[in-house]
This record gives sequence, C-alpha cells and structure tokens, in this order.
Amino acid sequence: MPDSAVILLSGGIDSTTTLAVAVDRGFEVRALTVDYGQRHRIELEAARRTAAAMGVKEHITTALDLRAFGGSSLTADIAVPKNRGEADIGRGIPITYVPARNTILLALALSLAEARGDRQIFIGANVVDYSGYPDCRPEFIAAFAKLANLATKAGVEGCEFTVEAPLIALTKAQIIQLGTRLGVDYSLTHSCYDPTPEGLACGRCDSCLLRRRGFREAGIPDPAVYRPFED
Repeated sequence: MPDSAVILLSGGIDSTTTLAVAVDRGFEVRALTVDYGQRHRIELEAARRTAAAMGVKEHITTALDLRAFGGSSLTADIAVPKNRGEADIGRGIPITYVPARNTILLALALSLAEARGDRQIFIGANVVDYSGYPDCRPEFIAAFAKLANLATKAGVEGCEFTVEAPLIALTKAQIIQLGTRLGVDYSLTHSCYDPTPEGLACGRCDSCLLRRRGFREAGIPDPAVYRPFED
C-alpha cells in the first residue's frame, strides 16, 4: 500500500503543482479545500476540477467563515490592490494577507491527517514569488511541524508528522515548468483575487501579475481567461 498524505488544495498554481509533486512521489493524496469566505470563492470550483483531474483518493471541502474576523481585502469590503510594481509586491505585507490563514488551514489539515492516520502534510507555500506573506516562510513551516508533533496524540505517541512545502524555494516560472513536466493542466486552475462575477481574472491584482509573469518567464502560454484590459 502506498503512503497517503493530506494536501491543502486551493485550486491555484502552487497548490495544484504541489498536488502533482505528491502524486509523482507515489503518495495517495487526500485533498482539503477550505471555504473561508474568500472574495475569490470561484477557486473552490478550481480545486474540485484539479482534484478530480488528478485522481485524489478523497477531496474534502469544509467551511470556516473568516469574514467574521475580516482584516483582509479577501475577507472584508476592502479594495484589492491593483497594478502594483514588482518592487511593491515584494515589499511589506499587503492587505490581501488574511490574518493567520495558513496557520488555520494547516491546523485543519493536521486534524484531518491525524483522523485518517496520515503522517505527511503538503502545502504549496512559496517564499520567492510570494506577496510578502509571513506564513509562507520556511521558518513558519518548520515551526508548524514542531507544533504538530507536540500538540497531537499521534505525535506524543511517536507517530511524527512531516509538513512539506516542496515549492518553497522555486520561482513562479520554475513552478510552472515543473508542473508542466508533471502533466498539470493549468487551464483548470484559478489565481485571481478579484475575479468578475463571470469568473474572468482581473489581470491586475498581485496574484494575476505574478501568474502572468511566471508563465511569460517559463515560456509557456497562460491558459487563464482575463477580462479585457489594455497592457
């Protein structure tokens, strides 16, 4: 029997590529998607598409409405920043940061892993092309892994958890090239923080800009559908 693992799957480029990496390594994958009240809830459908296309053994979508807390343009009535330059995207912590989101999502993944007897957790965190999020850093991943083994019955009894972020040191272009080699269909993914009601990507938020640059630098056409705009 192959080992099984839990992966946090948002339906974006990073989590979908991470899923492909886990499958390529021979894991049977259990995917967890969280509806946290995000502005771009269309990504939930993208997660369903990618999970189905890549044959995960179980895909769970659970709801935890972080709009009750707000504090982010993804969970409150705050404008999503647009047209920021590369230097601005890499500087500071933007308003699209959702307070403690990855801590919360990894805690849910840990709960699922312990309940199912899995010991490996994957997350598509990335420190190179990320938008200043503190919960995408290697230090955070290492700290959470330590917490996982201190705070669970399984960990205390010696069944240690591993938390892995295989894309942590890759650029967006490298991630796209890796996923392409592994057969990822990026037309199934969604990246935009502020899509139109019809689901078209805005092309101007940080996530869209990083995606567009990543495909351009990878030399691979971006299959995302953007609303009309002028370059």
